[in-house]
Amino acid sequence: LIYFGTGNPAPWNETMRPGDNKWTMTIFGRDADTGEAKFGYQKTPHDEWDYAGVNVMMLSEQKDKDGKARKLLTHPDRNGIVYTLDRTDGTLVSANKLDDTVNVFKSVDLKTGQPVRDPEYGTRMDHLAKDICPSAMGYHNQGHDSYDPKRELFFMGINHICMDWEPFMLP
Repeated sequence: LIYFGTGNPAPWNETMRPGDNKWTMTIFGRDADTGEAKFGYQKTPHDEWDYAGVNVMMLSEQKDKDGKARKLLTHPDRNGIVYTLDRTDGTLVSANKLDDTVNVFKSVDLKTGQPVRDPEYGTRMDHLAKDICPSAMGYHNQGHDSYDPKRELFFMGINHICMDWEPFMLP
């Protein structure tokens, strides 16, 4: 399989495009010979912050709780969540905040894979949002990361930048 991420939907004004905007903000696993999609996992349905999740995908092999070796894909996303998928079938293994300051999502429901939004930090037209974390730049942007299999540690650079969102209409 080959793995890649898709970018954010447009226009950026979330009130102009209803729905989840399926296949945006998605990690795909595709058959390298046929191009067939084997799985797709959407990290930020209806992205309203410009988190464009196309960043690095790190592959590793680690043991699960039962000691069984598992082929994994780990993706630190601009939305402030580090996602780990089983890279053979796209099953969500974990989705954890990079740190406690991430506030656009309260958590990610591991059963559904859906992020639990905090409406206080939304970008809708009738709402002035302060201290949205992360900012549009993201907590993890396009820097390259690495995995040390001997120490079983990931090394990644992150940003700690938040933003305010002031909606207004243009004539």
